[in-house]
Amino acid sequence: MNVYLKNLERIEFVVTMGCTGRCIHCSEGSHDFGGEHIDGGIAAKAVAEVCRHYDIKSLMTFGGEPLLYPETVCCIHRAAALAGIPERELITNGFFSRDRARIKDVAAMIAESGVNRLLLSVDAFHQETIPLEPVEYFAECIRESGVPAELSPAWLSSAECDNPYNAVTRELLGSFERRGFCIGRGNVIFPQGNAKKFLAEYFDDAEELKNPYEDDPHDIRALCFDPDGKVLGGNVYKDDIMDIIEAYR
Repeated sequence: MNVYLKNLERIEFVVTMGCTGRCIHCSEGSHDFGGEHIDGGIAAKAVAEVCRHYDIKSLMTFGGEPLLYPETVCCIHRAAALAGIPERELITNGFFSRDRARIKDVAAMIAESGVNRLLLSVDAFHQETIPLEPVEYFAECIRESGVPAELSPAWLSSAECDNPYNAVTRELLGSFERRGFCIGRGNVIFPQGNAKKFLAEYFDDAEELKNPYEDDPHDIRALCFDPDGKVLGGNVYKDDIMDIIEAYR
């Protein structure tokens, strides 16, 4: 076993960098990435291989907006369920279609695939460019499907901080909470990408912050696949995932 991955316990897939939102807080920037997305079959094969050698406790799919490619997302989660990964999470902004029949079908697909935690991004930043009505309908469909779901807002500075963005976020969350939806902890915005460009006044340049999304390169605990198949300096479109893991330094 590669000593740098002895504590590997999680798999993540950035399904696509394409997104239906243009959020000013986004750590990835503009999201002008066309239609590139991970191949579901290759991703599923990698999940099965890794789980034969490691005790993987959780798997997450996200983006961009992963539900632009729901068939791919569900292919990955079926493989995770089959491999016995206990926590199977999906992060989405909930806006991938305006067609109510399509939205309902995708919610049913998600439930069938074995997703057992759905994080729905609703806050002042997402709703600047993402219409609320289809997101609300998707939330209702997910609830009817039986998938455990919670709203996962992005907070500026902290969840307790009083600023105009957090005030709008609290108002949005309140409307969902009154209809019985669960509100999760969400996350605090990290100064990177669009956030650093458009929200600079809210960050202290002198304060050195650790990026919560980066692993220690000497102790990889989460295996993260890019939309083009890249992972750990290799690419699963070209090489077997276990060969990539073995070669990592």
